[in-house]
Amino acid sequence: TIFYIVPDFLACYPASSHYLKNTPTQLAFFERNIVDSHYYTRTRASTMSTTEAQDPVKSETNKVESVIRSRKERPTGSTHFGDADWDEEQVDEIGDATWGEVAKACCVHDAKEWGKIFIGTCTALFFLYFFLVSLELMGSAAKVLGGCKAGGLMSDDTNPVAGLVIGELATALIQSSSTTTSIIVSLVGADAVSVNSGIYLVMGANIGTSVTNTIVSMGQMADGAQLERAFAGATVHDIFNLLSVAILFPLEVISHYLYHLTNAMLPDSVGDGEKWEGPIKKIVSPFAGRVLKANKDVIKDIATGKVDSCDAYYPALCLDGIEDYKHCASKCDKDAGEEVGVDCGRVGLITCDKTTGCPAFFQNGANLHDDSISGGVCLVLSLFLLIVCLMGLVNVLQRGLAGMSTRIIYKATNVNGLIGIVIGAAITILVQSSSITTSVLTPFVGLGVIQLEQMLPLTLGANIGTTITGLLAAMVSDNVDALQVALCHLFFNISGIVIWYPIPIMRRIPLRGARALGRATRRSRLVPPIYIIVVFFVIPLLLLGLSS
Repeated sequence: TIFYIVPDFLACYPASSHYLKNTPTQLAFFERNIVDSHYYTRTRASTMSTTEAQDPVKSETNKVESVIRSRKERPTGSTHFGDADWDEEQVDEIGDATWGEVAKACCVHDAKEWGKIFIGTCTALFFLYFFLVSLELMGSAAKVLGGCKAGGLMSDDTNPVAGLVIGELATALIQSSSTTTSIIVSLVGADAVSVNSGIYLVMGANIGTSVTNTIVSMGQMADGAQLERAFAGATVHDIFNLLSVAILFPLEVISHYLYHLTNAMLPDSVGDGEKWEGPIKKIVSPFAGRVLKANKDVIKDIATGKVDSCDAYYPALCLDGIEDYKHCASKCDKDAGEEVGVDCGRVGLITCDKTTGCPAFFQNGANLHDDSISGGVCLVLSLFLLIVCLMGLVNVLQRGLAGMSTRIIYKATNVNGLIGIVIGAAITILVQSSSITTSVLTPFVGLGVIQLEQMLPLTLGANIGTTITGLLAAMVSDNVDALQVALCHLFFNISGIVIWYPIPIMRRIPLRGARALGRATRRSRLVPPIYIIVVFFVIPLLLLGLSS
């Protein structure tokens, strides 16, 4: 008893008599630690052998034999990561830790533990990098497979319901609301689509953007509890977007409040801007671009009516049979009389990059069918890589957090909602994709590291951050109408946050809906794929048919 308890007690509480005079919260914390220490001493005393008592070093090694694996066995009732009853603890049951405890758990380690932390961090970053690569590759493959259809969908001025559905379907097909929003802004800037139609399109894009992290949540199907939490963490984004559209879409149709609000804010003119690429894109894109690089110009040209179909871009042609950017993807100067096949090449849905050259799946002379097959193969490869990296990342995080008290984890991740929104927006601006932000956070929700209550403000921030891409595209377009649509996207998301987040009773609606969907996965693992097909494709197609 003296050997195990007294040194630790004196080290932690050198002035315990003074400590006992402090606040009731401190007294409760002190009492909890004393009870835990007494219980641990009694447990160790009953299990310690004579050899262990004589050899403290060996006894430290053998501590694992007496580790408690359930909160029911602890007098304080606190749960530790990896406990058998880890999934039974509710958020309101988690005790409050001090920042001193968090700092000690984070920073107080011996040399061996720091070595393990370093190796674990490097491994986690390795899996995270290739997880981001797989998301980038999946987005490129989706653009190759669905680019022609998405461009055709956005090519016409339509009624409000059709505009909403087309924005959602186009985003679900190409797996990127940033790309969809940029194209919509370009369409408005080119006078191919009216401002009012552009508003409904960006509303739909907001719904379609959450399909990616819902797909990512299925990577945790092996563990029922993880799948439940991950699916809830992914669908809280869906439910918030659907609820926002349910209120703001009819309000916009009736009053055009977004149109009038943003119209009052517009300047007389917009100066030329420069395209900005986030630092994460600069790190991830070169690797993914060597495998597959989608030609976004095809989607824009079809949407704006410059070409009738994708057939205008085929067959792919490289001058002198040399596969590089200069000979294949450089554009002809029509004013100078340059012709395709003589002065410049031609690329289809798969293009080349100035820096990395032509990707592995680019083929000189390829037709539309060839590029579609390449896109399909890359989609399968990206999904396989995503699942492998997700499993590796989850495994590394589980090992690193094993034995950590939920009080410590909750204290470290339980940030103020407003700060959470700012963090989500900042991350999304850096990676230039709300899909990437929410997809990276979803596994953490599945593990229980981030609670659903913290995931909601982070996704709301991601919604704000993704509007920056549209604003940047508007700056490049040099058109006031394009800027107005980008501002409508921003204020649509801000309006949704104002309605559904500040008031607790309203906030509980998306949270309860997400939890209900998460619990549904306990009854069947087929719920996530069925949900994706029905919500993102079947219902929108039915609405599109009815609106026609």
